[in-house]
Amino acid sequence: MTGNHQTLALLLFSAFVAVTLAITTWVSRTRQGSPEEFYAGNRLFSPMENGFAIAGDYMSAASFLGIAGLIALFGYDGLLYSVGFLVAWLVVLFLVAELVRNCGRFTLADVVAARMRERPVRIAAGTSSVTVSVLYLVAQMVGAGSLVALLLGGTGQAAQTWTVIGVGALMVVYVSFGGMRATTWIQIVKAVLLMGGALALTVLVLVRFHGDFNDLLRTAADRSGHGADFLAPGLHYGGDWTARFDFMSLGLALVLGTAGLPHILSRFYTVPTARAARRSVVWAIGLIGSFYLMTIVLGFGAAAIVGTDEVRRSNSSGNTAIPLLSLDLGGGADSTGGTVLFAIVAAVAFATILAVVAGITLASSASVAHDLYASLRRKHAKQHSEVAVARVAAIGIGVAAIALALLCRNLNVAFLVGLAFAVAASANLPVLLYSLFWRQFTTRGAVWSVYGGLVPALVLVLLSPVVSGSEASILSGLDFQLFPLENPGLVSIPLGFLAGWIGTVTSREPADEAKHAETEVRALTGAGAV
Repeated sequence: MTGNHQTLALLLFSAFVAVTLAITTWVSRTRQGSPEEFYAGNRLFSPMENGFAIAGDYMSAASFLGIAGLIALFGYDGLLYSVGFLVAWLVVLFLVAELVRNCGRFTLADVVAARMRERPVRIAAGTSSVTVSVLYLVAQMVGAGSLVALLLGGTGQAAQTWTVIGVGALMVVYVSFGGMRATTWIQIVKAVLLMGGALALTVLVLVRFHGDFNDLLRTAADRSGHGADFLAPGLHYGGDWTARFDFMSLGLALVLGTAGLPHILSRFYTVPTARAARRSVVWAIGLIGSFYLMTIVLGFGAAAIVGTDEVRRSNSSGNTAIPLLSLDLGGGADSTGGTVLFAIVAAVAFATILAVVAGITLASSASVAHDLYASLRRKHAKQHSEVAVARVAAIGIGVAAIALALLCRNLNVAFLVGLAFAVAASANLPVLLYSLFWRQFTTRGAVWSVYGGLVPALVLVLLSPVVSGSEASILSGLDFQLFPLENPGLVSIPLGFLAGWIGTVTSREPADEAKHAETEVRALTGAGAV
């Protein structure tokens, strides 16, 4: 890229970082010592504000960079991510949002521990939440590395490495000093910027084809190198039965994973009532649905205007499709319009990554402090020390995410998020649904459900083609692949539900009927909710 691209985009990066740091500084002047303030912003956000923040939290680098890239590379098969990410919100709306807001306080473990023995349940749920959060963080940081490497002219590993480290440092600052209030306002600002940027690009793509969507699809198919197959199922997932099972596994993980994501569940605690939580989800669905419709246009637009081969040459996983598209739509690499549009889109994508990593880091540090630390030292832990531990935990989580992101830098960000969704659906969703709806559920069932989904999901990923056995693997020089699917959800999600059932029916400790009745009343009516 030219020096003009680099200078303008870096200026816009710097402007967004300055604004978000100003928000963090402003918020940090208020009292952040209580868990209520640090984890939930004193539950003062309106449904519209929280809906925008949820959308900002959810529309990640995987959405903006990864999905469009997969559509540009694989056409119809890339649409699964858009459809799966959106349909997942129906599960959240009808089964999770209000009940979680009524039953919990700050984390997923609060919901489960309301009717179980707290210590083993909190340790299990906290471990799972941190694992899912770190996997999700890795995807965002890989996206940041790809973006800045493109901005700096593909200067290689050094640019990606320092970008990942810089994003990690910023997310620690946001969480440590600003807590939930700063994180929420950063996500709201980012959601507005992202929707505006996506809308502008979508309009420009449609104008290029005079509003004829059929012409757009035909041109995309012609320039993809696959012809009509580009617009039909099976280009990526239809080669053999293994690919088809991988398709089903990914779809299951995407649809069920959202309801188990810790940073999404924690957003329901930032509003005052369950009704406000439900209205927040309605706002979020409207924003997210509109956005994913636009990613479809942008993905096919990248294939039609930039060309699938050019997208793949820039980044083998397609993560740079939208920045390349914006460059062309603005007039080309040497034009002022192309320079400006590219810089704006790159800055919006970078803002997206910063906002999402802040939300995930806050949720995971809350799990460490509120669930793991407070469970292990419950007799001695105080509220102010719990918040201090959360701030320290943000640093440790940031370091772990940076290390893994550097290892996975060549993988597609939407694909990496699919792995995080699979782990969330395997470990968190079964225990959450059992706790809310199964009267006989016991402590052993809860612990077995978490570990029975978490451990198989992680083991299957380690033994899959993602890690070894092919040129595209993380460890391409090794081959210890035993599991043929890239996404473990098809196996690990049923195992999570099965382990919870076996743990419950073999438990010698009977379910606490009184606590279940209390939890049920609280979940359905809000009576006694925090």
